[in-house]
Amino acid sequence: MSSFIAPITTDSLLTEAEQENLYTKLIEQLNKDFNFANEPIDIPLDTNTVELKNQIHDAIYRLIQHKYTELLNLLYIIDVPEENVKQLDGSDTIVLAEQIAFLILKREWMKVWFRNKY
Repeated sequence: MSSFIAPITTDSLLTEAEQENLYTKLIEQLNKDFNFANEPIDIPLDTNTVELKNQIHDAIYRLIQHKYTELLNLLYIIDVPEENVKQLDGSDTIVLAEQIAFLILKREWMKVWFRNKY
């Protein structure tokens, strides 16, 4: 039985999701949790990894800029650990959005991976 090892970059995470044939499940999980947080993102299941990364980044960037409370709600619903978010440097909003997008993808990937394995 293999154990979960969190990827260290967005690209490695998405590559692993594709290799495990769970990429579509990852997109479904993202759509589900964003919708649950009333921030529908509606990513098509055939979206490539570059476009997925861009869509998540853009959504997070918009939330940081205009709907910060909704962003916190989204992070709570997805169950991104608060201490992980607090460790981020918020001086550059574009970089911050990228880092939060990675934390979201990492948490969603963990959910999908565990659901598939167990």
